[in-house]
Amino acid sequence: MIATVSRSGTRPKALGVTLASVAGFAIAIQSRINGQLAVDLGDSLLAALISFGGGLTVLVVLLVLSRGMRAGVARLRGALGAGRLRHWYLLGGVGGAAMIFSQSLTVGVLGVASFTVGVVTGQTVSGLFVDRVGLGPAGKRPISAVRLLGTGLMLVSVVVTTWGGIAIAGSRAWLLIFPIIGGFAVAVQQAINGHVGATADNPFVAALVNFTVGTTVLGVSWLATAPLRDDVVEFPTNPLLYVGGIVGIGFIATAALVVRWIGVLLLGLASIAGQLLASIALDVALPAHAGGLAASTFVGAALALVAIGVASLPGRTMALRE
Repeated sequence: MIATVSRSGTRPKALGVTLASVAGFAIAIQSRINGQLAVDLGDSLLAALISFGGGLTVLVVLLVLSRGMRAGVARLRGALGAGRLRHWYLLGGVGGAAMIFSQSLTVGVLGVASFTVGVVTGQTVSGLFVDRVGLGPAGKRPISAVRLLGTGLMLVSVVVTTWGGIAIAGSRAWLLIFPIIGGFAVAVQQAINGHVGATADNPFVAALVNFTVGTTVLGVSWLATAPLRDDVVEFPTNPLLYVGGIVGIGFIATAALVVRWIGVLLLGLASIAGQLLASIALDVALPAHAGGLAASTFVGAALALVAIGVASLPGRTMALRE
C-alpha cells in the first residue's frame, strides 16, 4: 500500500523549525561547557554526571514550585497505570546520558565543530528511520527521494568535516565514534520524549523524566568504575562550567514540544543547523584544541546546511511503496 502523511496541523512548521534551531545553538554551547569541564576534572563520566545532576536539581525545584508540572506528572502516572503509555517510553534519558558522555569525552580533543558533525551522522540516519517506523508522536513519515538525498548530503558533509578532525586529533580521531553513537541515541530519545511530553501535556515533565533516568544511569556507571580511578578529583572554580545541565533543560523541553509538530528528522536537521553555526563560532572564538579549524570543517558545514535545505523541500512527502 501507499503510506501517507498528513500535513495539516494547528502548529506552524516554521515555528517548530525556528525553535529547534535555537535549541541546537544551545546544545553547541552545552557541548563546549561539558567538554571543558571534563578536561578540567580529568574525568569525562563525572563531568557528564555533574551536567545531568545539575539539570535534575533545577527541574526538581521547578516541580515543587510549578502546579502545572505537578499536574503533568499526575497525568503521566495515570497514563502509565492505565496502559496508555508504555513504561519503556520513560527511558529517553539513557540516550541523553550517552550524548552527554560523548560530549564530555570528545569535545576537548576534537573541538565542537567536529564533534557536532559526528553527532549529525548518527542523528540524521537514525531520525530518518525513527520517522519511518512512526516511533515519534507525529506518526509515520515515509522515506522519500528528497529525504534520502538530504541524508546522503549530510553524510558527505560528515566525511569532509571529519577529514579536518583527523588532522587535528591525529591517532585519537577514532573518538568520533562516540558522538556518532550519541547522535543515533538522541533521535530515539527525542521521539519517545515527545510521547512523554504529549501525555503529560508539559514538556518540562518530559525533561524531568529524561534527567532523572540519565542521572541515575550516569551515577551508577560512575560508582561502578570508581575502583579504576586513583586520582583525587579537583573541582574547577569557574561556575560557568556547571551550567551545562541547565542549558540541556531548554533543549530537551523544546525537542519534546516541537517533535509533535515537525517529526524527528526535521527536528534533528533544524537543531543541527543551529549546532553547526554555533559550534563553528565557538571553535573560532574559544577553541577547545590547539590545532584550530581546518578549511574542510567550513566546507563540510556548508554541505550540511545544503543537506538540511534539500531534506526540507515539500517533495519529501513522496512515499515509498511497502
